[in-house]
This record gives sequence, structure tokens and C-alpha cells, in this order.
Amino acid sequence: MHFDSKDLTYDQLVHLYKSLLLPRVIEEKMLVLLRQGKISKWFSGIGQEAIAVGVTQALDEDEWILPLHRNLGVFTSRHMPLHKLLMQWQGNQSGYSKGRERSFHFGNAQHHICGMISHLGPQFGIADGIALAHKLRKEDKVVVVFTGEGGTSEGDFHEAVNVAAVWDLPVIFVIENNGYALSTPVNEQYRCEALVEKARGYGIDGVKIDGNNILNVYDTIKGVKKYCLEYQRPYLVECATFRMRGHEEASGTKYVPPYLFEVWDIKDPIKNFEQFLLSKQVLSKEEIDAIHQDLKDYVDVECNIWFNAKPMYVDTGRELRDVYAENKVDVRGMQYDEENPAAAGPVKEQRFIDAIKEGLHQSMQQHADLILMGQDIAEYGGVFKITEGFVEEFGKDRVRNTPLCESAILGAALGLNIQGYRSMIEMQFADFVTMGFTQIVNNLAKIHYRWGQSANVVIRMPCGAGVGAGPFHSQTNEAWFIHTPGLKVVYPSTPADAKGLLIAAINDPNPVLFFEHKALYRSVHGNVPEGYYETEIGKARHVRSGDDCSIITYGQGVIWAEDYAAHHSEISIDILDLRTLLPLDYDAIKAAVGRTGRVLVLHEDTMTGGLGGEIAAWVGEHCFELLDAPVLRCASLDTPVPFNTELENNFLAKARLHETVVKLLKY
Repeated sequence: MHFDSKDLTYDQLVHLYKSLLLPRVIEEKMLVLLRQGKISKWFSGIGQEAIAVGVTQALDEDEWILPLHRNLGVFTSRHMPLHKLLMQWQGNQSGYSKGRERSFHFGNAQHHICGMISHLGPQFGIADGIALAHKLRKEDKVVVVFTGEGGTSEGDFHEAVNVAAVWDLPVIFVIENNGYALSTPVNEQYRCEALVEKARGYGIDGVKIDGNNILNVYDTIKGVKKYCLEYQRPYLVECATFRMRGHEEASGTKYVPPYLFEVWDIKDPIKNFEQFLLSKQVLSKEEIDAIHQDLKDYVDVECNIWFNAKPMYVDTGRELRDVYAENKVDVRGMQYDEENPAAAGPVKEQRFIDAIKEGLHQSMQQHADLILMGQDIAEYGGVFKITEGFVEEFGKDRVRNTPLCESAILGAALGLNIQGYRSMIEMQFADFVTMGFTQIVNNLAKIHYRWGQSANVVIRMPCGAGVGAGPFHSQTNEAWFIHTPGLKVVYPSTPADAKGLLIAAINDPNPVLFFEHKALYRSVHGNVPEGYYETEIGKARHVRSGDDCSIITYGQGVIWAEDYAAHHSEISIDILDLRTLLPLDYDAIKAAVGRTGRVLVLHEDTMTGGLGGEIAAWVGEHCFELLDAPVLRCASLDTPVPFNTELENNFLAKARLHETVVKLLKY
């Protein structure tokens, strides 16, 4: 192995050696503790430490790194206290995620590290977002994101590399190619000669290097960083290496031919660097032994702190509170009062779609850090023209057309928020959100609970049937998300609420899915305050009072219920518009039950697994003594949304509303 120290000083070489050795010493201790049954699991990076250490040492300490579970050298090179890392790895409440995560599935803004999740891929888009924030602020900073060779098969990898290329983002994509994705060898993963060849497909440059040579890694990343900043371009670095232990210790290494261990033992990054330092008389054998002993002593001291850590204290209230970030926004809109709408300023009649546009426009004026992203939203104005004219007023930095890559853009939104920006993502149609599902339910939803990072991201979801658009442009799929703690889900039915809830969502530090029914865009009108105001998230709206039965609904269902009540004056119908589906306004639901004793839950979503089942169950558990009849549900058929308008009309819950009301009143 050839080492070229170039202009590195004695102190720098010794520092690199100590930084390289520390994770090895820690790992050797972990393996002992594992055999003793004192720790439960370990993902070993023995044999590939030079990559994590070399990369991290080549960066400024305030440049973000997005590592994997085998990159211990990233965390130690960023000087994270070992005893706190030990507590993190073993689920102690004093760890970085308060016992809610294991291993390296966490991040820490103080050390500019954003940890992975188990899905191996969603971290790529986040790196794009962090780099975009640097670019918008004109900061000379790169972002480094790690993956293994197996992760390069994930769609997130290809989406994020493409976005970084198209948007000219200074992201360094580092591939640790250790030959196996758990047990699957590279010949069963890809057919190109080297993964770095993939760079050319996205119009960027890349290089393959010896990942076991600490000086090679360090020097390469230094040079690549300079290139990325000078040309504002991403870069791909493939590091050849080998994992000397199993994927994790329990999985073993029986799938690896024994001769490979002999080959790669010769290429051990620490042994070779030690020999280089000895040959150049940078260190003597006695000095190397002393460094080993000092590091072992340090690890023992830190382990003793961990051994004496306080046991877990379970606090249910704290667990529930930490699911959501507290809203501490300085600039808030006036809270909208349905009883006195003029309190938010003069009112004017607007269509539903115009109210959304105005709420978004006023938010762009209010927040210079608000970035809009979506397919065709810039010059074209979006398929529904809600952002028409925005790019001329706010510029393409803030109103950004995106490639067709929902996952990468949702990840980028989270990356922007990590750097203090807020963002709005427009799904062209709510149906397309499936392409970014992991980012929403695993990254955005869980990140505050996991390590206290907010996710100020609004995802606009044009949804709903009734316009003859077929099964892939007509779903109202809110039920997919109301099961996920950490998300907020809103679904307005009036222009005033559409504007007020959108402003509130943009001000909220948590991820909000904002459902807007396409059939309401130009068919529903109402008085909307001209000022900047919020409709409170989590608070339902009492639409009308009645004595015979209560219809609890939201979105298009409110229009159906009001229309039905208007045409059946012989029935005294009480209507509750939920507006927010997560969190639900249980006080308002209970009040609706109490007003009539008969409850019908109406929604456009399909029956099975819909929100109606959850509400019916809650009412049965908590309001049984108020009921005069069983809670009934009226929902759409358990089929995909059909294209033919007659079939679509039959599919929709509205077709069964009358018979359900009659059935309810007969009890």
C-alpha cells in the first residue's frame, strides 16, 4: 500500500493515526462486551475505518455528514463523547435519542451529523436539501452522504444523485464498496465494472479509490471538496474496502470465502498506516504502543461512566409530548374565529382554489425562508395553476421545478429544515405520494421523536374523486397517514379554512399533509378574510346544529352533508366538520354525540380502514352512555376509483348517504 503524505505535518499525521485507531479500539472493546452479554448488538466496521475517518477529517466541523451504521469513525472524529455514544447504542435514556433508537440511527445538529434510518436510501435526499440550503445562503460548504454498494440499487440513490446534478448541489456521494450487502455479493447486485461508472449517467464526475488508505481517502476528499465548491457540482467517490466481521455479529461470515479474509488482512488500514509511520520515523514502536494504551484507557473510563448510568425512567407523558415539536414560531397569523370572521380583517368572496393560492402567497411574503418545490410549479404554475405568477415574484430559488422524483424532493425538504428553512411540496396528485412514502412515514414523521429535529414541511395533496379522473388521480388517501404518529393531517372544506389551515401548516414545525379536494377548487365559494390568519390545527368546526342525528365528516363530505340537510328539512341534522384528522378534536366529537345521540361518520375514502372506523370505535369506548343507536359509517366502496362517471358516482359514499341516514333514524 503506497502512502503519500504530501505536505502533511508530523502533528497532522499523528492526529490522523489516533483518529483512525480510536474506532478500532472501541470496536475491540465492544466485541468483548458482546461476548460478555453486556451489550445486545453490534455493527462492526473493522477493516474499513479509513473511509469514515478520512472523509470526516477532510471536512470542516460544521459541514454536515450523513453516515451509516458502520461509520463509527465519523462520530468519534466529530468528538462526540464516547460514554454518551455507548448510552445511545444500548438504549439508555441519556443517549442521543433517549432510548428510542439504537446504533447510529440518530443525528445531532451540534456535531452536524444526520443519522440514517434502516431503509438505506432516504438519507440521500436529505443531503440534497442541506446542500441546497448552503447554496441559497451562498455558503462555501459541502455535504457528504454515505452509502454501501447495496444502497446504490435503491431508487433514492438515483433520484438524489440526479437532483444534485440538475440543481448543481455541492454533495459528495461516498460509496463504501465492501463487496457484500449483508450476504449478497456484488455480482448479484450490479453488472457495471465499477459503481463510479454510474456518475457519468447523471452528467457528473466520480473517482474510485483505495478505501483502506487513510491518506488516499483524506487527500481525495480534500480535492473533491475543492472541486465541488469551485464548480458547484456534486461528485461520486467509490471506496474499495472490505468488512472483516459480519453484517452484524449475529449474522456471522460463513458466506464469505476464507481466502478473502487473508487478502484483506494484508490491506488492513491500521497495520499499513502504522508501518508507514514507522518507516518514515514519524512514530516509534514504543510511541505506537503508548497510543494504543492511552486509547484503551480512555475507552475503559468512558465505559465505566456508561456502566454507572441511571436506569431507564419511563414517562408516558414525555413519550407522547415528544412525538411533536412545540410550535415556537415568532410570526403567527391571527387565529380565525368562525363567529367573527371580520376580526381577521375585511372579507371577500373567493373560490376554494383562490383561497389556497392567497394563503400560500401571503406565507411566501411572510417567510423569506419558505421554499416551494414540485413538478411544473414554476413558470407553468402547477397543473392546477395555484402557483401561477409566483416564480416572477419570488424567483426560481424559492419556486423550484423538480424532476419526477417524489422521494428525493421530500428528503430535500427535510434537509432544508435541518438548515432552518421551511418548505412546501406540491404532490401533483395525492395518488403520487406513494413514491415518497418512506420519506413521509419514516423520516419526516419520526425525526422529532427520535432525536429532537423538527420537520417544518407541508405536503399539499390535491385529491378526491368526482371529476372522472380514474383510479390513479382520484384517491383520497388520508387514512394511509393518520395511523402515523408525528404527522399532522388537515383536510379543509371551506375557502376560509383552506387559507387559514394552510398558513397554520406552514407555521407549524411538524410535517403536515394538507389535503385539498380537486372537486372543491372551483365549485365552492365563501367569504375569506383578506388578512394573514391561521385556522387552528386540531380544532373541528361545528357547521350546523340539529337534534335528530349528527354527521361527522370532512372535506367533500361536508358539502354532501350540507346539501343533504338542505334537501331534507324534515330531518334535523347536526354537522361537524373535523378539518384536522390528526390530531382529532375528540372534545368536538363527544359534543356532537351528545347533541343528538345518533352518529353517522361520512367520508369519501373507502370503508375498510377508513377514519370512520377509528371514530366509531372511539365513540363506542368513550361516549357509549350518550348513544341512542350504534354509530354508522357511510363511505365509498372498497374498490379502486373507477373512471366511468356512472361507476364513479356509484362508488362514492354520497350514493349511500340517504339510506344510511334512514337506517340510523330507525333505531
